[in-house]
Amino acid sequence: MADLRIRPLGDRVVVKPAEREEKTKSGIILPDTVTKERPQEGIVLAVGEGKRDDNGKLVPMTLKEGDKVLFAKYGGTEFKLEDVEYLILAERDILGVILPE
Repeated sequence: MADLRIRPLGDRVVVKPAEREEKTKSGIILPDTVTKERPQEGIVLAVGEGKRDDNGKLVPMTLKEGDKVLFAKYGGTEFKLEDVEYLILAERDILGVILPE
């Protein structure tokens, strides 16, 4: 994966959002109002160790680096590192893993 210099804590993951589409597959150019919306899918670049349950036992993450995921539209925190945009999301903000065809 990427040479990422951040390690998420607890049940958080770092996601690289998919690039915004400016054109449809058929060649129709999309207006700025459509392309400015944040994508809802991306690739997991880093995963925290998991979260602790009420008894203090570590519950491991179900996600792994390289998973292509679908996440909540307004979930997580956006940040930039060396001019690249990333998201840090709690595992509960990940809606699902997109399986390869």
